[in-house]
Amino acid sequence: MGHREDLLEGAKRCLLAKGFVRTTARDIVKESGTNLASIGYHYGSKDALLAQAYVSLVEGMGGAFEGDGSVDESAPGSLERFERVWANIIATMKDPGSVWRLSMEVLAMGDRLPEVRAHLAAAQREAGRGLVPLLMGGREEDVSDATADTLGAFYVTLMTGLIAQWTFDPGSAPDAERLTAGLRQVVEAATAAEDGASTGGAP
Repeated sequence: MGHREDLLEGAKRCLLAKGFVRTTARDIVKESGTNLASIGYHYGSKDALLAQAYVSLVEGMGGAFEGDGSVDESAPGSLERFERVWANIIATMKDPGSVWRLSMEVLAMGDRLPEVRAHLAAAQREAGRGLVPLLMGGREEDVSDATADTLGAFYVTLMTGLIAQWTFDPGSAPDAERLTAGLRQVVEAATAAEDGASTGGAP
């Protein structure tokens, strides 16, 4: 590996061990066996490097989201698939050392991590774009910007809330079964409202 890759891998290890705020440029240099000048040359700044390292960590979770392959046995867009996918995602949140705790650090310390925050905010659309085919089928490259900004944003918002709950109070955080039961109630209520509107409210 070259210095760019060494820095990224070193930054990932530092993030998992110390988090965003406590990781210094010298920590990364020590962990990666590179030098301070390399950070600026390859990434522009320490915070930009840490943001990229976090994105890389999250991207590495993709296989865990798919689980043992049973997701593909359920129909795209179905409640069964919804439950299976979210069960896999929630499983990655249960470990106290989960990478997702870093998301909460950014939310809590965003004013101290402006460059990290800006970089991750820009990555939100792509995160949603990646979740859409996982739950709805199809290919990520075929997900339009409009879908990424609506359905994808919905999934990212749901995921952010789950991360917060599993980080803050794992004992009361919902599992996939409860989450799916809640969605089923929303769908049933919306369907009933639409049916009522189409019949003019007639019994």
